[in-house]
Amino acid sequence: MSESIVSSATLVLPNAKKALNLGVKSWFIVALFGQWAFALYVLTIYTLTAFYNLDVTKFSPSPNLKHATGHVLLVFFAHVLPAVYLSMFGALQLVPNIRNKYPRFHRINGRLFLLFGLTGALTGLYLQWSKGWQTNTAASLGITLNGLLIIVAVAFAWRFAVKKRFELHKRAAVHAFFLVNGVWTFRLYLMGWYFVNQGPNGNTSNIDGPMDIFLSFACYLLPMLIAELYFWAQKQRIVSRIWISTAAITSGALITLIGVFAAVMMMWTPRIINVLGAI
Repeated sequence: MSESIVSSATLVLPNAKKALNLGVKSWFIVALFGQWAFALYVLTIYTLTAFYNLDVTKFSPSPNLKHATGHVLLVFFAHVLPAVYLSMFGALQLVPNIRNKYPRFHRINGRLFLLFGLTGALTGLYLQWSKGWQTNTAASLGITLNGLLIIVAVAFAWRFAVKKRFELHKRAAVHAFFLVNGVWTFRLYLMGWYFVNQGPNGNTSNIDGPMDIFLSFACYLLPMLIAELYFWAQKQRIVSRIWISTAAITSGALITLIGVFAAVMMMWTPRIINVLGAI
């Protein structure tokens, strides 16, 4: 009897680990598609409007661009354009095979990711609290905390890499990834929320409704929590704990899938079509 229990346990644990990794891989595939779709969207909006001398304020997702002038406008583009690189290549840092087979690429790409992520955080903080950029305090709080945490996560990821403490570096880098992509995730969550509710529900046009404020924090705190659950589950030998983490990660993947679909269909594609129609 005891032998059969042990045999059963040795089979169940690997299956739970496989399910955990499958959940992570599913999320990664969805997120990668969403990142590349966002990069294509940003490139199309700002490249085509500049090339054909169109009024970018008619197509930009940021209504504040209409009021921005001088150095504030330069800060805005310094904030937005690096997002193309971050979206195209940032997620590749999470792929173990790339990290192991191409360590030089991993190091260079990682340094650029941290540098552009830090640049995005500093410029984003400036825009949120600049007099030349119209924001509301309620919506700015979540974004401000996001920017401050990016600086902390980037500093730790860099320091642990220099010290060759690679397990701690990986953990800090994963959190840096989610923080750097906080605004991207906010778009997914917001559009996904609109899609599920078939319109706004607890949202306002100024993005200061209760759901807007909640999502401005959840867009990075929720992925970071799920990441910690994954790191925790990797060390577990109790199957039920692994399945709890797997359920959370799978739910996160489903939320991301809904958000990517909604953002592509409701935000990014219509604006690309508008730009193409104006050429």
